[in-house]
Amino acid sequence: MDNDAELDYEAEYNNRARVPGHPAIIAGWQQQSEAYRAAARCELDVAYGHGERNGYDLFFPSGRADDDGLHLFIHGGYWQGLDRTFFSHCATGLNARGRTVAVCSYSLCPAVRIPDIVAEIRQCVAHLWHRFGRTMTVSGHSAGGHLVAEMLATDWSTVDPDLPAMPIAKGVAVSGLFDLRPLRHTSINGALGLDEASALAASPAFRTPTPGVGLVTVVGETESSEFHRQTTVIAEAWGPHGIPIGHLVVPGADHFTVIAPCSDEASALVEACL
Repeated sequence: MDNDAELDYEAEYNNRARVPGHPAIIAGWQQQSEAYRAAARCELDVAYGHGERNGYDLFFPSGRADDDGLHLFIHGGYWQGLDRTFFSHCATGLNARGRTVAVCSYSLCPAVRIPDIVAEIRQCVAHLWHRFGRTMTVSGHSAGGHLVAEMLATDWSTVDPDLPAMPIAKGVAVSGLFDLRPLRHTSINGALGLDEASALAASPAFRTPTPGVGLVTVVGETESSEFHRQTTVIAEAWGPHGIPIGHLVVPGADHFTVIAPCSDEASALVEACL
């Protein structure tokens, strides 16, 4: 899975270089998110931990006395960029379908390491479970997709003995990264500081998923061969454990436009999150 000599990993994983129009797309996320925060029924800047970035925004279904469940969305940025304020609009489709959505932030590399971020997202899950007392679904984009898989491979009894064995029922990993070893050969690793051992330890494909969870992997049609391969890696690794794994390809989408269907309540991506 780590054929160093055969691929230009920089070209495969540097999505900003692959998609020259990404600044306009990210600016669009920011504008849509600002507009949604202004219009939505929401609760902003809720702390789940003590770190400066340990917070989430909560978006409620509009016009409903109650809701049909809880969902956590985890943003991307290669564990070193962006925050939840760019992704508020990703709650739109699920809110329209009656789902309450928490969109969280987390500390970034190089100030912390990837395992620290994983621990923070676990803390966020625990906080949400204690607040709402219900099993949730979770989705994430890019690095957030990696963090989704990390949550599905967590022994929750080691996080909080008061949590159920499965506080998360299902995860949807959009353009997720499950084998981090290739990132060692890219400029992205400058902030991550991964070596062979730490990359392997931070790769959920090499751990055992929580029994009973489900996973859907999502990738954009025009994404690199490595992002398509990553979905195969996790399916081959987790399938033998009896984990139901679905797969969705978003037609015509690149690494940035792949999350656009989050705003469409009728999209296959929103349906997968339900």
